[in-house]
Amino acid sequence: MMAALIAAIIAYGVYKRTPVFDEFLAGAAQGLRTIAKILPSLLGLLFAIEIFKASGALDLLTFAIGPLLSRLGVPKEVVPLALLRPVSGSGSLAIVADIFKDAGPDSFAGRCASVMMGSTETTFYTIAVYFGAARIKKIAYTPIAALFGDLLGFAASIIIVTLFFGK
Repeated sequence: MMAALIAAIIAYGVYKRTPVFDEFLAGAAQGLRTIAKILPSLLGLLFAIEIFKASGALDLLTFAIGPLLSRLGVPKEVVPLALLRPVSGSGSLAIVADIFKDAGPDSFAGRCASVMMGSTETTFYTIAVYFGAARIKKIAYTPIAALFGDLLGFAASIIIVTLFFGK
């Protein structure tokens, strides 16, 4: 399918008498400039994530709020996922893999983790990429609104899995 799409684009460019290869090179150069713009934001974010995990802050926070969330019906296994998902996609996938390995993908925790991964976003990564590419410095209420959306996604995940599958 991808080969057909690429062939169609090239054929359309030739039909319109566009210098296809020159346009490709210009697009690649623009992509490299965009990467150069957002790289500092991404490096800072990745560094902060690693410090957060390596310092034990994630484990401490999980330990602190885990009992409260358990009373609300949140499986203890998904608490680290809820904390890390807005920050790191790869870290979240590692946590989901651990949940699947320990509790199983068809367990309540596994299903909650799956729905959480599909209904939430790596908020800070997305903000760093898009706002960094656009060189926006004042992000105002964006993180607050996005984190509120993530919170609703986490809550909805628990509710939906409970309603459809039970505990």
